[in-house]
Amino acid sequence: MGKIIFYEDRNFQGRSYECTSDCADLYSHFSRCNSIQVESGYWMVYERPNFMGYQYFLPRGEYPNYQGWMGFNDCVRSCRMIPQHQGSHRIRIYEHSDFGGQMMELTDDCPSVYDRFHYNDIHSCNVLDGYWLFYEHPNYRGRQYLLRPGEYRRYSDWGAITPRIGSIKRIIYSN
Repeated sequence: MGKIIFYEDRNFQGRSYECTSDCADLYSHFSRCNSIQVESGYWMVYERPNFMGYQYFLPRGEYPNYQGWMGFNDCVRSCRMIPQHQGSHRIRIYEHSDFGGQMMELTDDCPSVYDRFHYNDIHSCNVLDGYWLFYEHPNYRGRQYLLRPGEYRRYSDWGAITPRIGSIKRIIYSN
């Protein structure tokens, strides 16, 4: 089970809210979020309610200000716990919507989609095993997108505004 604590002020000060499961709307618990403690588990926090807007991956640790999780502002409106996955990771990426065009299958991290596949516009994907992160830029930088097991027929299904993906990483729990 995971546990995350949100604080209204920097350095874990001010009003706080503790969460142990997914929450689609955090606004009733706090109006701003300037620091976070992840006591256990891995989490995605979202800028908007219903798991929308900018996404931020937070492993266990302390984040004394929103710049610590690469946030653009103090707005956190929803969160999702990422379950621990045992076993292999497998994802199929496609160059066109609805699983069209060239398909590539990944079972490991990819620091540069372009270097590996000679394209970096991913329009659809199918997550067969495990949980994955898409990053906007190579070397795991830029906007982040959580991909859970299932089908994503177009890039907007994982919350992106463009199909450009620079790198892909498996979410693997470490002890």
